[in-house]
Amino acid sequence: MFESGDHLREADVASWLEISRTPVREAFHRIVSEGLLVIGSWNGAMVAQLDAQQLVDLYAVRALLEGAAASLAAEHASRVEIKNLFAIADKEKAARNDPAALVIINAELHQAIYSAAHNRYLLQSLNTIVDTLGLLRHSTFVLPGSIELAHKEHLGILRAIRDGDSKKAEELASAHINNALELRLQLLQEKKK
Repeated sequence: MFESGDHLREADVASWLEISRTPVREAFHRIVSEGLLVIGSWNGAMVAQLDAQQLVDLYAVRALLEGAAASLAAEHASRVEIKNLFAIADKEKAARNDPAALVIINAELHQAIYSAAHNRYLLQSLNTIVDTLGLLRHSTFVLPGSIELAHKEHLGILRAIRDGDSKKAEELASAHINNALELRLQLLQEKKK
């Protein structure tokens, strides 16, 4: 809907949503507190932009939390949840030539792991990070080899979860996010050229 760097005005958003400005103002304040909007001097707000250091910081926290989610999923996931995880991985493999579909399937897989951890506070924290990552315009799946790498890493994480190996699941999930950061930084560099 809105992309990083877009300028927003309360009145325009209220008109677009066909509501009064009061709930828009309240929403803006909440979103500003989450770091997704920046209030500007032009009587409006701008959708936040992430620089390289913010990405490094964000992905460091994400690696820790995703590792914890995979570890807890290895301890708590039901057979049905594990079956669902592998079904999503099958969808991922089938969509390997469709980067747009893969973005959706990738999010579905990560959400399924978060849910299988059975920890609502971890889920809330991860969803806040996912919301912030929504500021990024482009998927790393456009980079050569990234689709195959992600699928291979996902399968390793899922096998560790299935086998109940919480330590391995945590290590693989953290490594997966660290690899995703490297790809994200590479993409950021390419966009600057």
